[in-house]
Amino acid sequence: MSDRQALKAEYKQNQHHLRAMGVYQIKNQVNGKVFVAASSNLEGTIARDRTWLGLGGHQNKALQQEWKAFGAEAFTFDVLERLTPTDEPRNYSEELAILLEVWLETLQPYGERGYLSRKRR
Repeated sequence: MSDRQALKAEYKQNQHHLRAMGVYQIKNQVNGKVFVAASSNLEGTIARDRTWLGLGGHQNKALQQEWKAFGAEAFTFDVLERLTPTDEPRNYSEELAILLEVWLETLQPYGERGYLSRKRR
């Protein structure tokens, strides 16, 4: 590995120490439906989702429609689980994917219960 590659790898690894990672939900308090996602930057992703919902451009069309129908006050943004960074080298992306899978299995945010579609396997 070149010095440049080593520096890039170290930078990427250290970036996880700067921001909160984990799984979050956007919950419709009127009907209980949830949108669940994982992020390596919880604060930034939640702020982005809130902004896009407010502007009418969120990527999840069902969530966007209900945001428009019920209004922002009907929704809460909750961190379900945080991933705590350590000094040990870890694959944070893989850990986030596993955490997300656990929460998706637990909450089943599909159909009448949520805003997600089941992935075809």
